[in-house]
Amino acid sequence: MNAVGAIRVSTLKQGMNGDSPEDQQRQIEQYASARGITINKFFVFLESASKEQQPMQEVVDYCKLKKNNIQQVIIKSIDRFTRGGSEFYSTLNNQLDDCDVALVDIYGVISGQKVNTLEHLGVSYKWSVFSPTKKSEILEAERAKDEVRDIQTRMIGAQIRYARMGYWVRRSIYGFSSTHIETREGKRCVLEPNTDEAPFVVKMFELRAQGTLDDNEIVARLNTLGFRTRERHVRDKDDRTKIIKTIGGDPLTLKTFWGMIENPVYAGINPEKWTQGNPVRCQFAGLVSIELWNSANRDKHKIIEDGADIRIVTRKVAEHLKKKGVRNVEFPYKRIVMCTECRQPLYGSSSKGRHGAYYPAYHCDHRGHYFRKNKKEFMNAIEKFLQSLEVNPEYVDALKGKLREKLDKQLMSQHDDTVTIDVRIANLKDQIRRTVERIATVKSETTIRYMEESIEQIEAEIVALGAERVQAPTQTPNDFDKAFSYFKYYLEHLDLLLLNYPNPIQQARYFGVIFNSAPTFGDIESGTENVDNITGVNSLFRTKTTDQKLHGWG
Repeated sequence: MNAVGAIRVSTLKQGMNGDSPEDQQRQIEQYASARGITINKFFVFLESASKEQQPMQEVVDYCKLKKNNIQQVIIKSIDRFTRGGSEFYSTLNNQLDDCDVALVDIYGVISGQKVNTLEHLGVSYKWSVFSPTKKSEILEAERAKDEVRDIQTRMIGAQIRYARMGYWVRRSIYGFSSTHIETREGKRCVLEPNTDEAPFVVKMFELRAQGTLDDNEIVARLNTLGFRTRERHVRDKDDRTKIIKTIGGDPLTLKTFWGMIENPVYAGINPEKWTQGNPVRCQFAGLVSIELWNSANRDKHKIIEDGADIRIVTRKVAEHLKKKGVRNVEFPYKRIVMCTECRQPLYGSSSKGRHGAYYPAYHCDHRGHYFRKNKKEFMNAIEKFLQSLEVNPEYVDALKGKLREKLDKQLMSQHDDTVTIDVRIANLKDQIRRTVERIATVKSETTIRYMEESIEQIEAEIVALGAERVQAPTQTPNDFDKAFSYFKYYLEHLDLLLLNYPNPIQQARYFGVIFNSAPTFGDIESGTENVDNITGVNSLFRTKTTDQKLHGWG
């Protein structure tokens, strides 16, 4: 008789406490040997008991193949076969019955005996044939399911309680390392700064808050400084001591960057789902202050402290500035500017004239009216409106102060970059030293070759960082007032700043920032003479006087 052995260990801890795959295999082999059964194959499954998985379906599918010639599936016990209760047990067992494969356990709970209730009549139906131990099997399967429920309740219930108390209950995130401390609740997990990763996290928040670089530039800067995602070993599912590959060690991406910037844990606040979305102050310090976190998120997300209460609010983007599907670069102002007649978004298209020429225009026919403005006239109105605007002089001093602050931060950032590069180079050299020392103690040629290749990669990174160190800017603007004069010039000439932007869609969105609510085309035309006529314009802007229109600020 041919059979397969099915082994399942719910947790690594369980496997180390007397129910290991090796222990189960030994017991199954002894059972088979005593009965003259040949084990053709062993299936081994390692997974968490808290996960509702049915790995034994793989065993069943193997037995269904006639070429494998399997008559029995041997398990240690029913709770090793499934933890999904009687429903899953019956489903799997019925599949085995259909292909004439018997399921047996070494404890003898499952009986191989079959009883036919119609045997005295010489008739047999599928429903009339059953196992006398069926009820016991079902009860055992339900008991296994109850055990899983109890495990989940204890484990997850404890995690929920501790999460709500501000402790950490998950794998440490980038920038932190997990550690356990003694508390009134016993040993609990908290996070502490990871000396290698934390500086990169602080750096990305500082650069984002400064606002002198866009997100792509920040990502590039951090990667140049040596940012790499955390490496993680992937172990063999059958032998957890064997590492089959290493993943991670990748450069920073925009997606990862945004996820980190918006994660309040870096400010010591955890909105864990187990806190029902309510932010909880962590039992450990963040890597950045709440003020810096808010600044880096540019108030899109904002942590608000009100005594002991903490809230995280998300600022809603003005409707006319939302990205809504694919935008037409030929008509980028479609959702930025509204119809004068009905205040609905203008459409944009080109109509074909009788002579074959196309005439682009913004238009609207909502609610039975018809509004149309050819594209050239439309853009002339936009340009004229921008030429008529200036930044309100009462804000200029504040803007100048902000600019000086940004320049100072930029200079400090340049200095910090140099220090970061120096520290990174020192760490890499130390890594080479440790690797060389390990090579002297290793006998495996394969391992030595791997270590030597690692050293070569590290040396290449040191060379690249050295080149970046040399190219790093070290000088401040010689004349701040001169620098500000350029800034002031663009404040005076918003049309040059906005209309010359290379991306038409982004240009239109920047134009929309001038307004708190979407303007109509009529608003833009009238606002050329007096921006106060537009109730939705941002208070930062005002209409130039006639003299200013002619001569500027002077």
